[in-house]
Amino acid sequence: MLVAGAGGVIGGYAAAEYARQPGWRVRALSRRRPVDAPAAVEHLAVDLLDAAAAADGLRAAAADTTHLVFAAYAERLDLDEQVATNLALLRNVLDALRAGGAPLRHVTLYQGMKAYGAHLGPFKTPSDERDPRLLGPNFYYDQEDLLRERAAADGWSWTILRPEGVIGHTVGTPMNLLLALVAYAAICQETGVPLRFPGTARAYDALYQVSDAELLARATVWSGGSEAARGEVFNVTNGDVFRWRQLWPRLADAFGLEIADPQPLDLPSHMRGKGGIWRERVRRRGLRDTPWEQVVDWRFGQFILGSEDDNISNTTKLRRAGFHDCYDTLDRMSEWFRRLQDDRVV
Repeated sequence: MLVAGAGGVIGGYAAAEYARQPGWRVRALSRRRPVDAPAAVEHLAVDLLDAAAAADGLRAAAADTTHLVFAAYAERLDLDEQVATNLALLRNVLDALRAGGAPLRHVTLYQGMKAYGAHLGPFKTPSDERDPRLLGPNFYYDQEDLLRERAAADGWSWTILRPEGVIGHTVGTPMNLLLALVAYAAICQETGVPLRFPGTARAYDALYQVSDAELLARATVWSGGSEAARGEVFNVTNGDVFRWRQLWPRLADAFGLEIADPQPLDLPSHMRGKGGIWRERVRRRGLRDTPWEQVVDWRFGQFILGSEDDNISNTTKLRRAGFHDCYDTLDRMSEWFRRLQDDRVV
């Protein structure tokens, strides 16, 4: 089986979960081998934006690839460019596997709440898989159309999973909500200021949801082997919702900080000059040496923590189809904070 985009949080955890299952040979695609990749996962360095390079790099692997997990993503600020780039990523992988004669049986593709308009402002909640599309451009729609077209032509099945706010950790993946939270708390600790929620009071009380990376990885393995998942789209979250106001004391407790009233901040601006503080913390505490620029994309953190609207999806369809895993998010977040400290990340 093949995982495209294994250098990210979603792909990295999916590859590791498949590697834990008996009988799977797991190959992971990314430009650089992930630092924490399990030894059982074979890494292939392939530039998926280059069609010729993808065909060449996947020629040998195609011979026994029955399952593809597609988690590759390239950030582009222009929406039309975002569509073209991410559609090319998927097309190049599918073309390479087809050209190599892969005995493909199933593809799992990831979307997200942007499918429902979460990036546009207020949107319908709880969001449901039956909700109609919005006016594009939206690369999720283009990728899904390509997936359906190729599956019908080549005779394999597919599943689309829609997580939100994925919580996990891999080194060098800046679009990571968990790292945004703990890095922000660490800087507050280093500078001796209380932990203030960096958004508005309304955002502090908005309902939010997350998808644990390990839960999402288990859902990915399930989707590749369940008849109930064939040709279906599923929302995948921990199964509960929370308010940042409820989570903030957990984060403060993990860092021994006092909490003060929310204060909206422009995170990209306020965190831009904090590299020296981070490097000194890493040196003094003997932490893993992750460059500040690779810790967090603060535009991403600003988008998540600055949203004043509820973000809730309906996961009933997933439960009825047979995947029942869930987490209490507040307890799980506290566990993740401890894990990152134990792993010398923060």
